[in-house]
Amino acid sequence: MHRLKTPQDLEAWRKVIKQDIDPDRPRLRVCGGTGCRSLGGPQLVDALQRALDGAGQSGQVEVVVTGCQGFCEQGPLVTVAPEEIAYQRVSPENAEAIISETIEAGRVVEELLYADPDNGHRSLRESEIPFYSHQTRRVMVLNGKIDPRRVEDYLASGGYQALSKALVQLEPEGIIEEVIRSGLRGRGGAGFPTGVKWKLCRREPGDIKYVICNADEGDPGAFMDRSLLEANPHSVIEGMIVGARAIGAKEGFIYVRSEYPLAVETLGIALAQARECGLLGRDILGSGFDFDIQLRLGAGAFVCGEETALMASIEGRPGEPRPRPPYPAQSGLWGQPTNINNVKSWASVPLIIANGAEWFAEVGTESSKGTAIFSMVGKINNTGLVEVPMGISLRELVFDVGGGIPGGKAFKAVQIGGPSGGCIPAKHLDTPIDYDSLTNLGAIMGSGGLVITDETTCMVDLARYFMNFVQQESCGQCLPCRWGTQVMLDTLTRICDGQGQPGDIETLERLAKTVKVASLCGLGQTAPNPVLSTLRHFRAEYEAHVYEGRCPAGVCRGLITYEIDPEVCTGCMVCARNCSVGAITGEKKQPHMIDPELCTRCGLCMQVCKFNGVTVH
Repeated sequence: MHRLKTPQDLEAWRKVIKQDIDPDRPRLRVCGGTGCRSLGGPQLVDALQRALDGAGQSGQVEVVVTGCQGFCEQGPLVTVAPEEIAYQRVSPENAEAIISETIEAGRVVEELLYADPDNGHRSLRESEIPFYSHQTRRVMVLNGKIDPRRVEDYLASGGYQALSKALVQLEPEGIIEEVIRSGLRGRGGAGFPTGVKWKLCRREPGDIKYVICNADEGDPGAFMDRSLLEANPHSVIEGMIVGARAIGAKEGFIYVRSEYPLAVETLGIALAQARECGLLGRDILGSGFDFDIQLRLGAGAFVCGEETALMASIEGRPGEPRPRPPYPAQSGLWGQPTNINNVKSWASVPLIIANGAEWFAEVGTESSKGTAIFSMVGKINNTGLVEVPMGISLRELVFDVGGGIPGGKAFKAVQIGGPSGGCIPAKHLDTPIDYDSLTNLGAIMGSGGLVITDETTCMVDLARYFMNFVQQESCGQCLPCRWGTQVMLDTLTRICDGQGQPGDIETLERLAKTVKVASLCGLGQTAPNPVLSTLRHFRAEYEAHVYEGRCPAGVCRGLITYEIDPEVCTGCMVCARNCSVGAITGEKKQPHMIDPELCTRCGLCMQVCKFNGVTVH
């Protein structure tokens, strides 16, 4: 590892690294993100290495473990370079075939290529797969391309050029103006202009200032920040150094959830490498600028994603929000001016400084520049991590990138922005995804989590799920959030249990608006959003629950019954054998019946019936 004392040292080392890289050398890039690891990624790496050793190819072919490549639905993923052949759902048993067929014989293992679910067409390269071809990867451009544990890989790909430029060619004010001109807005919440926030912090008097990376990603179904930290931690570190130089900070913190062990490990390695290279610490690259970063682990409290609660946690106090103003830019960590940005915001900064504000702003809309990163989960064919231009329509995102809804079912809505966001129904599929359009629909961009729902999803039950989450995560400090969310949850639970009463919907709506305006922090102020947005777009479902005693989606157990169609039932006994409470009776090869008094509405009989003979009403 080289100790870099000047920008010239940095560029000289970069040239040496690039000269040592043989672009024609065969490489097997294996996804090492959390998703692929859970599917057997480490065992696959070992199997590939054994196969190479057995074939006498271990010195000629390199196995590179990368971060998340995005296509979680198809993991584990392997890319054969330099041909860029993309293999999907690779198991350790496939290792010998990849080595013998592709590496040695130059043949493609057809069954490992991505197959289009509609026509069976197989795609050879990542760029040909619709999931990837409809994306615009900028922040995630190195995900799946480099080993995140090697600073040399990041440097060879242009890493830390922005830092060198920020230290040598730009004054702090020039850095800030470049970020302002880029139009970058915060990627972790309501989208406040990043450069404006930096400018406010720099103007505050005092020699002690801090920068913080908020990596406390707690939304259900969200894994954007985790994947970026696992795949390209140096991009975040570089962005923080540039931001610290801009506002005049000498110390920074990355606050990351302890539930992200791989991200924490990768970050720790990257920080140590940056210090050893002289990119963190005293007199960075001979500029006279001193700056270092510490890791802080959160204990899993969702409320610590709120910036004032996060700072309290770093200080060693309970993670409870405080009133604002003063804002962190005025009085933040230990009472000093502090700038807090999200992982994706920090990772965008090196791209802006290295390529220019105009380059960044050429993608996106007039008021929402650049790209947005989303995690797509739920009732969607292509579960995974995507980066698309701001302004893309929800239809393109769900059906072109996401591959549509499984089983040919109808799209119903998407919950965007996590528990703090809101739902967008099918009638707004052509709405562009940007900050202002989403706000007009009663939702927010948030951190970028997307939960897709189909016709089998009950929107009242979905609102209850998110309300249960935020109620449990409330710090309990202020009455509107502590008791308001509890009463809202109790009301939603009664409605889902079939005990809704006239007036419940109106009471729920009034209470949601009160909690929204009266709560102390962002958690309480946004907690009612899923309720308000589902009431706005799916009020008829609430009314069906309360006034008609039915759940249109057939989900809420207190409002449904299961029946066996005697015209379809063959008497195969499968449902009866699987019913744990003995609610199903009937003779073999004769139609069966379900006793509604004994039935627990678990739905298992419908799942195991091979003849679609069980219906829900």
